[in-house]
Amino acid sequence: MSLDSVFGQVPDPSSFSFPDYGLPQGEPVRPVAVTEAELTALLSLYETFAAVDPTGIDSNPFMRATSEFLEQTFGTTLERPDERLHDDIATMLSDFSGDLDGDRLGVVDVTPAHFRTLYFFLTGAKSYHVAPHIQFAPDEGAVETLFELYQRAMDQEFYLKRPRSVLE
Repeated sequence: MSLDSVFGQVPDPSSFSFPDYGLPQGEPVRPVAVTEAELTALLSLYETFAAVDPTGIDSNPFMRATSEFLEQTFGTTLERPDERLHDDIATMLSDFSGDLDGDRLGVVDVTPAHFRTLYFFLTGAKSYHVAPHIQFAPDEGAVETLFELYQRAMDQEFYLKRPRSVLE
């Protein structure tokens, strides 16, 4: 499957809404089976995604100097808009890796935060791919794997991981 056909299936952010996570008395998760090969593909895609600099700050010495001046003067940094997403993706992949625990196949618990991160990882990769000035060309198989994992999470129902009784 080509990147354009995979990205064509990604829900449009202007009309997408996240499901209601309002389950009482517990931690809602969606159990999804993941293989070691799929996790490796996602980690590879993440490395490619994280290496992209959509702002040009890494290759623009003037922008870097401005950022350093801003940090020295006001004690704040000029953050790239995608850095928070990078942290979220890295956390999600670490959680999935921990759930697999070195096994070839395992079940990962996709939390509502993981689900949102999967969606934003997909839409972020799509936006990088369609932007002509970025030239983001990830591995098609890795993008398909990400989309398939997202679809598997979409198809699952939430269940309570650590249900609490009324007495707690």
